[in-house]
Amino acid sequence: MTAHPSPSGDPLEQIEPEAPAIEIRDLHKSFGDHEVLKGISLEVRTGEVVCVIGPSGSGKSTLLRSVNLLEEPTSGQILIEGIDILDPEVDVDRVRTRIGMVFQQFNLFPHMTVLGNLCLAQQRVLGRSRSEAVNVARENLAKVGLADREDAYPAHLSGGQQQRVAIARSLSMNPDMMLFDEPTSALDPELVGDVLEVMRTLANEGMTMMVVTHEMGFAREVGSRVIFMDDGQIVEEGDPREVLARPREPRTQAFLSKVL
Repeated sequence: MTAHPSPSGDPLEQIEPEAPAIEIRDLHKSFGDHEVLKGISLEVRTGEVVCVIGPSGSGKSTLLRSVNLLEEPTSGQILIEGIDILDPEVDVDRVRTRIGMVFQQFNLFPHMTVLGNLCLAQQRVLGRSRSEAVNVARENLAKVGLADREDAYPAHLSGGQQQRVAIARSLSMNPDMMLFDEPTSALDPELVGDVLEVMRTLANEGMTMMVVTHEMGFAREVGSRVIFMDDGQIVEEGDPREVLARPREPRTQAFLSKVL
């Protein structure tokens, strides 16, 4: 059930603790005449790691970007912890503070140190003091194995290190859930493992995650569920070991025969 606005008029004060972390209902998204999402419905429960796989152009990234309204859906509903975030009464910026997002590109500010990158949004969006933001930033840099690089600038880091900084930056906002949009696709192969290890640790700690990925080993080992998308639709979903080893649908079989 969709939560109703509180007497103060703020729907985010009416979080439903038993609601799915993310619930998507009949989601459609078109760019002009091109329909990219064709009626997506799915739930992500708290603590789940849902891995979304499929060919390029299948709508995976558009789906993920719709969850925190970086793309505005054409129709359908998106509920975050029971709150319909397409409700015009909902403060989208406040919703986004609950949802961390990590992109293919790292999107770090090149003129700021690692520590500066992690502190900026904490201070401007969450209103933390400089000292509190620094403490949180250092804690998360240690979590991603980069405690010794807080004074470095992004240009002096490898791609894998920059992506781990991006993850630490998202974690510093204390999100309830994390979205990863092909976080290793821009990395050299030898740098992928460190980023996946950080994500594996987050999963083990119970972080709710939606991960668009081509890393089938990660999906198999870490995922609670895998979703195969093609042509803007969910074709198949289920236990990762089952779907990846014994896909039922011909389109899933054809895709996995090329990538496994």
